[in-house]
Amino acid sequence: MKIGFSIPQIGAHAPAAARIPEFAAAMEHAGADSLWVGDRLLAAVDPRIGYAGTDTIPPEFNQVLDPFLALALAAAATERVRLGANVLIAPLYPPAILARALTTLDVASAGRLIPGFGIGWSPEEYAAAGVPFTKRGARLEQTLDALEAIWTTDPAEYTGSLVSVPRHRAELRPIQQPRPPIHLAGFTPVAMERIGRRGDGWLPVVPVPGPPEWGVHLRALRDIVDRVAETAGRDPAAIETIVRVNVRAGTSLDQVAAAVRRTVDQSGFVDFFIDLTYVSPSMDGALTDAHRLLDLLA
Repeated sequence: MKIGFSIPQIGAHAPAAARIPEFAAAMEHAGADSLWVGDRLLAAVDPRIGYAGTDTIPPEFNQVLDPFLALALAAAATERVRLGANVLIAPLYPPAILARALTTLDVASAGRLIPGFGIGWSPEEYAAAGVPFTKRGARLEQTLDALEAIWTTDPAEYTGSLVSVPRHRAELRPIQQPRPPIHLAGFTPVAMERIGRRGDGWLPVVPVPGPPEWGVHLRALRDIVDRVAETAGRDPAAIETIVRVNVRAGTSLDQVAAAVRRTVDQSGFVDFFIDLTYVSPSMDGALTDAHRLLDLLA
């Protein structure tokens, strides 16, 4: 089993940004496999759409660190752990800017980057970025096409109905060739089809506490990905699954470990990372809790 953790980036952890290198180095030394960031642009005061099916935004989202800079801090302090994003809201970024940031991270980390993408859910974040909230899925598809062009051709260019990149020189290449592995989040039929058709990995979520048969549900969704991949002439075994464990406030670490083991048994997935945002009150608490979980899941 592989176990990773979210980089302390959100809520009470954010003011301790200077300690991200310390956290990353400690996790690598303790045997963690991966470190991850999320992507929140702002926390709307009067949101049209709330978080996770609610009509509000968690107060933790009032303090959020930049995901690219947080990954860079972790990359500089580590040599082995994979560095992932779950997820970057890809349509918020012009493809050329996104490609430059991700190429920089992959080069700086000697090829350890796992870029994960999604379409987000906040109309206010799209408004703040100056991007229409409609056609998010199509904008994601075209952004992926543009990244492919930038990372695999030189000169590179891309022209789509929603995003474009002028013809330009693209000599700096990611360490991972032909490009970093694109991982995609989602649970809807459209999202599962997209993952099977073009994703290098799927990023599902396990809520803790959550439904006791959640791993069975994830396995069924993964079967959809596999069928789509086979229809598209792709090898399903080449598509990773990395499971995010979302832990609610007040949950014990024993409950977290039990949920991970249950998900392994039900789904067969063996690659996880645990988000301690809501259960670890400080950077010191995140360090203590992460070490404890590595012991529990050893």
